Amino acid sequence: MRRGILEARRAGRTLVAVRAWEPPEGDALYRRWPEPSWARLWAGEAQRRLDRAFELAAGGPPADLRIVRRVVRGPAGPVLCAIASSPDDLLVIGMARPRGLAARLHRRPVHRHIPARAACGVLVVAGPRLLPREARILRRGGLVERQARASGLMP
Repeated sequence: MRRGILEARRAGRTLVAVRAWEPPEGDALYRRWPEPSWARLWAGEAQRRLDRAFELAAGGPPADLRIVRRVVRGPAGPVLCAIASSPDDLLVIGMARPRGLAARLHRRPVHRHIPARAACGVLVVAGPRLLPREARILRRGGLVERQARASGLMP
């Protein structure tokens, strides 16, 4: 998000922040047994994650930029390629590092899909390298924060 903000400022352009989401069990299973209330819940969670990304990156949405926020249901690669379809666009994506063997086997590598298919320029920003203990501490911190929010101890 920080790099996207920087590039939008540098070029004097609109920042389009996109969060693509899919049902956790996949669309095939959801189509078989659809539950609209769950879909609304997942879409709301995607919106909260997008808002949280602005908070973590810049302390909130920058006032000096025109920002368009979009939460779109679908696989991240095709969704992002469809939104950034003009040759004048710049698509900035983060390269998440999958955690564990199961995540590596089932995750679609978005950072490979987009550069191969995008009609615009693509900037892939790698996340920070963490030592195994640091990653565990950060994951634990996120778990503690979620538990505190669920119990009403945090807003």
